Amino acid sequence: MEKNKGKKVIAVLPAYNAAKTLEKTINDIPRQWVDEIILVDDASQDNTMAIARSLGLKTFVHSKNRGYGGNQKTCYREALSAGADIVVMVHPDHQYDPRLVPELIKPLLAGETDAVFGSRMMISKNALAGGMPYWKFLANIFLTFIENMVLGLRLTEYHSGFRAYNRKVLETLALEENSDDFVFDTEIIAQMKVAGLKILETPIVTRYFPEASQIGFKRSIEYGLGILNVMRKYLLFKLGLGEYPQFKTKSTT
Repeated sequence: MEKNKGKKVIAVLPAYNAAKTLEKTINDIPRQWVDEIILVDDASQDNTMAIARSLGLKTFVHSKNRGYGGNQKTCYREALSAGADIVVMVHPDHQYDPRLVPELIKPLLAGETDAVFGSRMMISKNALAGGMPYWKFLANIFLTFIENMVLGLRLTEYHSGFRAYNRKVLETLALEENSDDFVFDTEIIAQMKVAGLKILETPIVTRYFPEASQIGFKRSIEYGLGILNVMRKYLLFKLGLGEYPQFKTKSTT
């Protein structure tokens, strides 16, 4: 594919009960920019798999639910096995706009960075306009402030699931040591900081609607505490007061 400069781009979809939104998501992925689509079903209770197969997707199924982070681990492992040079994660609940995939992968194709994250907070009004609950909006700002302070970064958001990575990131980091839960997304940022890998952001919009996957208040509290725990481990690691396998690159293990 000429646009991709000879690099293989694979979109991975970590799916769980995405039957109502999967086809719409697939239709919005710009196929001229994506060479292959891989879907990993995390033991859905609906007919996600039947729809995925009817759409001709390359599919993998977990026999039991492993969680969001566990799903990503399988996504990235299978994408690397399929020869991906760039992997872009697209949530099949259609909360993020797949038509923005080119904006995520262009800096990677140009070799400008190691990862690109879609940020709802670069233009913060986009998050609220898309229906983000105000308490989530404030929590996002607070946690991002803490994370930037600890990691010494200047990201506008740590909690978006619309991301693209080059092969180097996924081969270098000890992803299997990360959580199977939602804090996986924060752990990989901390790992990239330790490994000296570069992250860029691009503004995106998001959509909150009944079929879109989202966690409630209680799970959000647990998520926030989990993020603070990741920051605690990172600080202990940097101060030489704790050993954590997830912060060791594969080249040093």
